[in-house]
Amino acid sequence: MDFPCWDPVLFDIPGLPIDLRWYGLMYVVGFVIGQWILVRLARARFWPVTAQQAADLVVYLVLGVMLGGRLGYALFYDPEFELILPWNFIKVWKGGLSFHGGLGGVCLASLLFARRQKIPWAKVVDAVAIAGCPGILAVRIANFINGELYGRVTEKGVGWAMQFPTDSKASSLLHISDGWTMRDRELCIQYAFRRSSWEDIAGKLSEVDASGTPIDWERLRPYFDWEAVRSQVPYRHPSQLYEGIGEGFVLGVLLLLLCWFTRRHPLRRGCYGAIFLLGYAGVRFALEYVRQPDAQFGPGGSVLLGLTMGQTLSAAMVVGAALILLLSRTRDAAHESTASKAV
Repeated sequence: MDFPCWDPVLFDIPGLPIDLRWYGLMYVVGFVIGQWILVRLARARFWPVTAQQAADLVVYLVLGVMLGGRLGYALFYDPEFELILPWNFIKVWKGGLSFHGGLGGVCLASLLFARRQKIPWAKVVDAVAIAGCPGILAVRIANFINGELYGRVTEKGVGWAMQFPTDSKASSLLHISDGWTMRDRELCIQYAFRRSSWEDIAGKLSEVDASGTPIDWERLRPYFDWEAVRSQVPYRHPSQLYEGIGEGFVLGVLLLLLCWFTRRHPLRRGCYGAIFLLGYAGVRFALEYVRQPDAQFGPGGSVLLGLTMGQTLSAAMVVGAALILLLSRTRDAAHESTASKAV
């Protein structure tokens, strides 16, 4: 399949240093759909809150996802710990959000919400687990549009193999430098694919690179030709789509169906959240074998016992699911014991 090469910027805001990007929009889409599901679950009495309280939870979740995701990326994927510095930490528009970090932030946000509303934390987790999958799908689509988090090298015709212009080999052939701004690289790729004319992008390109050296764009212009280099670019798995389908769509449908079929006799609190953790961990662990390893951890991407960072953190999710089930069962047993003594 051919990479569609959509512009990661949905709308360029004149006169402002920021743009409306697909990546940010997909987060908004995920939160809007998630809020709608949370409200529907509240009206169906799946969890003990009003529709307004369910909608209010989204504020907690937004903060949890953004702060947790950024902190998680700084701790798990930034060996130099440069992103932990305040002036780098806030630059979320440059990317760098970790799912597992965001998950931790969501768990903490859910705990704070549960305490404020005086309801069981496990019931909040169950609702969030069902409502969160559409957001995962949306963000993985944004990863695909950005051409980031692509898969390992494969052969043409295997799966939905694609050639990504953001591949290091492609960038080298196109003479696109890491020293340029992210927007400069995106604009040059748009021109290389003939999605934009030179007249459209020339006025938006930076005059100097990260080191302050002037960039001679007219000299580089002839190199920005995708058709001239694509035969030398390796085919890769579009692992972003694999993850979106597995972690977002399939797991989301499974949880919604489970919620529907158990609506008269719901599972013990915490079970839906545990199923989400186990399902996501299983899909992510398997797909790490076709996802390109994180460059900062070496060629194989191994960080622990031959496992990648994604696999290591997914294994931790399995432990988390077990703890949720154990604590839920213990508290239910204690509640039943107290109730029987009262009788």
